[in-house]
Amino acid sequence: MKHVSVTEVPAGAQLIDVREPDEYAAVRAAGATNIPLSEFVARAGEIDPDQDIYLICKSGGRSAQAGEYLEQAHGWDGVHNVTGGTTAWVEAGLPHEK
Repeated sequence: MKHVSVTEVPAGAQLIDVREPDEYAAVRAAGATNIPLSEFVARAGEIDPDQDIYLICKSGGRSAQAGEYLEQAHGWDGVHNVTGGTTAWVEAGLPHEK
């Protein structure tokens, strides 16, 4: 799994937010899809393995867990953990929604 900063996420990327729905509803990176870590195994089929996958959470811990799962259970390449998570995304002034 590659670790990338918030500024390295390309526009239009497949961005998966693994935080719980209440966290996602409060603030999220624009364009992020919510698949909570608590539902991740059951919903991993919603992710397109043919595109690079960027995983984000609050600070990078849960998204790293999700990335490890995708690599180990599915053998997927192109998995990226967004270090600093949504906190760093908002602090960097990147597009976000509330």
